[in-house]
Order: sequence, then structure tokens, then C-alpha cells
Amino acid sequence: MGSAIVTLKKGEGRTVKNGGMWVFDNEIASVMGSFEDGDIVTVHDFDGYPLGRGFINRHSKIRVRLMTRDCGQEIDTEFLKMRLSNAWEYRKRTVDTESCRVVFGEADFLPGLVIDKFSDVLVVQSLALGIDRYKEKIVSVLKDILKQDGIIIRGVYERSDAKVRAQEGLDCRKGFIGGEFDTDIEIVENGVKYYVDVKDGQKTGFFLDQKYNRMAVRKLCKNAKVLDCFTHTGSFALNAAKAGAESVLGLDASEAGIEQARRNACLNGLSDTVSFECADVFEKLPELERLGEKFDVVILDPPAFTKSRNSVKNAMKGYREINLRAMKLIKDGGFLATCSCSHFMTDELFSKIIGQASANVHRRLRQVEFRTQAPDHPILWAAGESYYLKFYIFQVCEEK
Repeated sequence: MGSAIVTLKKGEGRTVKNGGMWVFDNEIASVMGSFEDGDIVTVHDFDGYPLGRGFINRHSKIRVRLMTRDCGQEIDTEFLKMRLSNAWEYRKRTVDTESCRVVFGEADFLPGLVIDKFSDVLVVQSLALGIDRYKEKIVSVLKDILKQDGIIIRGVYERSDAKVRAQEGLDCRKGFIGGEFDTDIEIVENGVKYYVDVKDGQKTGFFLDQKYNRMAVRKLCKNAKVLDCFTHTGSFALNAAKAGAESVLGLDASEAGIEQARRNACLNGLSDTVSFECADVFEKLPELERLGEKFDVVILDPPAFTKSRNSVKNAMKGYREINLRAMKLIKDGGFLATCSCSHFMTDELFSKIIGQASANVHRRLRQVEFRTQAPDHPILWAAGESYYLKFYIFQVCEEK
């Protein structure tokens, strides 16, 4: 066991005491004992009360990330097996596990770690120094756990290329963990087939968090004319087509994403129903309005316009603009599916922006549903950062 003890200042540690996993640099009074960055340390309150054990990193403002509340717990193979088994059992109870997020960082009590399963391939993303040390052991243990359920993992790819690693003093890293394999994976979700590029696709290659939101939109799309904005690799568009849409137009600024979307449409035999265009959504929506286009359903699934509190104001303008433009394109009584995947865009703020947009274009909104991320991305109430996806479905009505 590591010998270093981190002692908090009096009155600090509110996040940890409320069930969270993080100790920030400005909450610490002292660190006694020898350690290296990435080592496991014990955390005490100001009065010596034990709060748990986790890994320390002096390069990060999140100075300690807790792994356990038990100060007598060794962070060893058995501990990792317990955490990973719990994570997998939870997925088996809550989601379709053919393709799913198996580990979601702090929400699975494995801070800084993301593991996605795409059919028989795992994609690993390590975002913190301490968990980086356990990466290969974690992969080995998880493969054994899955094997017990008859799932043989044929390959593992690392996508630790997120910019946030720099805040931990880590370089970006990507590549195979173990033997090489074809990184163009075919998966099935909601009955729709996709090619997933785990090597060069965004994040880990595919956005699993919208799985059930894509399904929720289907019931609105039968015989409908649908516009899917920020389509990425075509997931909402293909779900709309699968549901019996009359026509679907998918827009995205990424040529690579559009090419993948077209491949996915072909894979599903939906190329006659769905068309994709490489375009800037902010420029294309006003153009469609000038052309007099109208849609039964418009879907907005933009990237996170803000990844920090400092950029929230600019993000508000972006969300307001696309929602306003989208509402102008929707037929009276049609539907809008709109979302934000930014943790910093709160429920309250996002709702306010949508309300402002509807007032500006004199449309009345009737809320059909409010949804969040899929259950394989669980929201840990004590860790606010685990809650990020807000997803609304509205009926859009003209004022008359």
C-alpha cells in the first residue's frame, strides 16, 4: 500500500463527502509521505477521519481521484475484477449489450476510464494518469469476465487521444492493445447496421449514448419528410428511414462522416430513401428556408458547443440559432428533436434557450418527451460531470 496521506483543509472536500470521487488541489492542506504521481494515496479529513483511497497527480487540478471509500482496500486484481464485474452486470440488466459502454469512468467508480464494446471489439480511453497504470490489467480482467458469458473479444484498440489528457500531463496515445485487427467494425443497433471506425472515428468511433433516443424518434418518422442535422455517420437519419420515412436528408460538415453515412445507408439498403450532404448546418438551414423547404421532423444532434464554463455564452448563441432556424423549417404540427451533449449547458439553460427560440419565430412548443443519455452511461448523482446529455422532443405548432 502507498504510504502517503493527503489531509484536507477544514471545511473542504464537499464533493467527496457528498459521494463524489474528486479531491481538488485547492482543498488539500498537506501531503505526508513519499509518493510518485499516479500512486495510490489515502485521503483524510482535516481531523484525521479516513475518506478513502485513490491516485494522486500533481499535474492535475483534480489532485486525487478516489478508487474506493475503504481505506483498508488494496487496489489489486481482485478489486478491479469486482469493479468490472459490477459494471458488466449492470449493463446486462439495463441495456442491449451487443454494443454498449461497459465502463463510464466515475459513474462506474473507475475514474478516468472509458471502455466501449462494439460487437467483439473493445475500445479503451484512459483520461487520467493513475488509471493509465492499470489499463492493460483492466483489459485482461474484463476479457475474462466477458468470456464467462461466451463473448470472445477478438481485439482491443486504445483511443486515449482526447485533449483533456494534457491536463493530466499525459501525451495523446492510440493504437492496438494486443494483436492487430481490422478496425472497421460492423455493428447492429436498433436493427440498423453500421460500420464503426474505431481507429479514426470521433471519440471511440460511435456515439452509443443516443441509442434509445434514436429509437424514440422513430415513431414520428413513418411517411415523414425528415431533416437530420449534424448527422455524423447517419445514425438518426437511418433510424428515421428504417421507421418508414418518405425521405431523409442528413447534413454534416465532415466529409469523412458523410462518406461513412453513405456507406451505412448502402449497408442497410436505404440509399433510395436517405441522402447525405456535406454542409455547414448554420449556413444550410437559412438556405433551405429561402428555398421554401418544409419538413415533418427535424433532428438536431450538434457537437458540444461548450466544453467549459467560460464558453457557455457563445454556446447559447449557437444553440438558439440552430433551434430557431429548425423551427422555421417544420410544418405546422411537425416535430423537433433537439439536444445538447455539454455538461455545462444545464437543463434550465437549455430549456430557456429553446423557449427563446420558439418565441422569436412565433411557434408554440408541446413537449412530447424529455430524455437523457442511455443507461450504459449512468448518471452518478454525486458526480455532476456524469450528466451531460439533454434530449427534447417537441411538437411545433404555429400561433393561430
